[in-house]
Amino acid sequence: MSDSRVNRRQFLSLAGASGVAAIAGCAEPGASTIEFDQRETASVETDDRPTADGSVYTDVYQATVDAVTLVRVRGEGGFGGPAQGEGSGFLHPGGYIVTNDHVVFSSEDVDVQVQYNSGEWTGGDVIGTDFYSDLAVIEPDTVPDNVAPLALSDERPVVGQEVLAIGNPIGLEGSMSQGIVSGVNRSVSPAWHDFSYPNVVQTDAAVNPGNSGGPLVGMNGEVVGVVHATQGENIGYAISAALSERVIPGLINHGEFRHSHMGIRLIPVDLTIAQANDLEEATGIFVAAVSDGGPADGTLEGSTDTTSGGVPVGGDIIRSIDGQPIPDNHALSTFLALQTDPGDTISLTVIRDGSETTVEMTLGQRPEPDF
Repeated sequence: MSDSRVNRRQFLSLAGASGVAAIAGCAEPGASTIEFDQRETASVETDDRPTADGSVYTDVYQATVDAVTLVRVRGEGGFGGPAQGEGSGFLHPGGYIVTNDHVVFSSEDVDVQVQYNSGEWTGGDVIGTDFYSDLAVIEPDTVPDNVAPLALSDERPVVGQEVLAIGNPIGLEGSMSQGIVSGVNRSVSPAWHDFSYPNVVQTDAAVNPGNSGGPLVGMNGEVVGVVHATQGENIGYAISAALSERVIPGLINHGEFRHSHMGIRLIPVDLTIAQANDLEEATGIFVAAVSDGGPADGTLEGSTDTTSGGVPVGGDIIRSIDGQPIPDNHALSTFLALQTDPGDTISLTVIRDGSETTVEMTLGQRPEPDF
């Protein structure tokens, strides 16, 4: 790089002053890691020509890449059987490395190796994992003195915002791809389990296997999301900074995060549900079923029948919680994830038997996943 480049601390200071505006992780459990280690060979400098000027993206990259790590894992995985693979991570304030839960195989009983952008290797321990947000925290044995952590953004991302994904796709260290925020507040459901990740950020920045756990950063160098998965050619997902901000402290301090749980099976209210249940508008959440003994048991009412076409009828329709509109399942999952804790009592406005009523419910804790 030329002398005009700035280090990370200088860049963030300047940015703040001027207003510079599939699971993408490691190998499947039991699969082998890539035999050819791109990181260990691609860093050799053989070209003595002058360095190009680059762009504003180069500035952001140079200011953040030292905090991005390779995460290599070997050991017994949470899904059973030997697990080995690799993904990405980034240094979080306090000297911890944030990555994805699926990168460490939902287990603290794994051998972890971390490599910084300088090439320096260190060991580490997984001190916290959370299956329901796909986040994990590693405590590395050492952190280079010159590596500054990346801050989580305290701003809500917007569609069209420029972002950069930095990580190690297919073992290619320190790679960067550029794109925009393509969507916000997504709910993404893993194929193997009956739940969804809330408040997910969608991007068209290219992410591939090996990117998981790496940062999706904005043009101010702050983390907009933790790269989670890719789907199709131009769709990538990241666990939002807002959800990460809630979950990570729990993983650091307690090794886990407790998620709120209602104990209902829901269906978004579309035109078919609205017409079958004589609703004036197609909005809200239809309570299809209530789990026996769950938090909603005795408070909410599930579907009592179906039409001749198989459309459920008779259940409560949730319209708002604590005065906040709940138009769809995305809004519900985001509200629960970002604004509630197990044990909180919430006030729900529901449509029941054609009339609006208000009920109160104490939230429970989401049960441990049964792999």
